[in-house]
Amino acid sequence: MADRRLQVFHAVAKHLSFTKAGEALHMTQPAVTFQIKQLEERFNTRLFDRGGGRISLTPAGNLVLDYADRILGLSAELDIRVAEMTGQMSGSLLVGASTTIAEFMLPPILGEFNVRFPQVRARLTVANSDAISNAIAAHTLDIGLVEAPVNQPGLQCEVCGEDELQVVCTPNHPLAGRKELEARSLLAHDFVARESGSSTREVTDGYLRACGVEPEQLKVVMELSSPEALKGVVAAGLGFSIVSRASFEKERQLGTLVGVPLRPALKRTLSLVYPKERFRSQVVLSFVEFARNKLRELSD
Repeated sequence: MADRRLQVFHAVAKHLSFTKAGEALHMTQPAVTFQIKQLEERFNTRLFDRGGGRISLTPAGNLVLDYADRILGLSAELDIRVAEMTGQMSGSLLVGASTTIAEFMLPPILGEFNVRFPQVRARLTVANSDAISNAIAAHTLDIGLVEAPVNQPGLQCEVCGEDELQVVCTPNHPLAGRKELEARSLLAHDFVARESGSSTREVTDGYLRACGVEPEQLKVVMELSSPEALKGVVAAGLGFSIVSRASFEKERQLGTLVGVPLRPALKRTLSLVYPKERFRSQVVLSFVEFARNKLRELSD
């Protein structure tokens, strides 16, 4: 029910970027600019200062943002309250997740949640942790599941599990017979890496440095942005990789890939991210509790 111009303004104000706001709202930049222009004409004042490739809120813009937070929050609460009067758990659930969680952990969680609450319509957005947290702050997602803690005002980040990363390779690879592997023992073998910027890559690089190994010392033969493509390359015998244990469980059971733990173990946290706002729908509250328990089960 909230004015679309106000929704667009809120996204731009939160991101301080017309481009990022457009991505969060699935709108083109010209469409975002048009909506802001319409709102500025409505109030007969500029809401943003533009200059030097950056934008900032004017005093009027700060005032409008304060009211926009409250108006949009009340509008969403109204929709949800009316829907909940039916006595059924129903409505939409907008979930965001980083790639590994979205592809290998979240499908069974969403599937079980849908069986329990068939009237809830879940929609999944896959992006990196920063994009997910920004979308939640802009109220375009209800909840996010990410592989690293998020520190952003207005967001609640709850660590609810762990994800272990292991060396993965074919059963006949020289590393396959080891019970554990130290970082330096990896330097002599071809390595298939995730792309720069991925959470898996960042965590792996940080781990290697902590072990006294610079990531550049690895014999990288290929970089891939798709976990499925990466497993295919490793299964073809082109090298080993370091990935989430959850991502190759099917291949491990089939015997096409094996996992070898690192020493010390390489683990990262799994976190639920959602707004700190006082009101949350019963759908969101139920999913938070459900996902929290399932992620903890996966960590055991």
